[in-house]
Amino acid sequence: MTLAEKIRYLREVEGSLRGLDRPMTQHELLKAIKAETGGSISQSYLSQIEGGKRPHMTQSTRTLLARFFKVHPGFLVDDPEGYHTELTSDLRTTEGQLDVWLLQGSERFAADREVSDVLIKLAREKDTRSCVLLLGEILNTPGLGDRLFEALRPEVVALATRQQPREPVLNRSKGHPTLATEEKPRRRT
Repeated sequence: MTLAEKIRYLREVEGSLRGLDRPMTQHELLKAIKAETGGSISQSYLSQIEGGKRPHMTQSTRTLLARFFKVHPGFLVDDPEGYHTELTSDLRTTEGQLDVWLLQGSERFAADREVSDVLIKLAREKDTRSCVLLLGEILNTPGLGDRLFEALRPEVVALATRQQPREPVLNRSKGHPTLATEEKPRRRT
């Protein structure tokens, strides 16, 4: 994991611990550091670190961030390629990379609260990889995604139905209704 990924991850965890249900923004982080430790970091410096433009930071900044996040200062460096803190399989490494990727995605989609929340929930799952594979199987099964969504989120389907009138069409090959629209023949006058 790179230093940039670690800082973004720590902001996400800190936001969760503080009951924000979202990552702390850089501005919120800097304000909290000032209030709780008396130290300060510039927003541009933090942005450079998180953006990967500054792969190393000063010892004083590392110490300040470690104290604030309550981590060992040695954690706040890039991990060497292939580095693991415990004996682990390549599958667990993939799991960690997937979790980081999902958390980064949740930040990118912060404007879409539902999508962002789902990405965070998925990253927090113990077996993220299996969840993603399950989603793949749901999507590979024709019509299953629509039926599950209709069963689990009927209010969303009802809202969509009110906004765009749809008539259930019997899928004769499968024998179940779907939300496809059926075009009615137009009369000529």
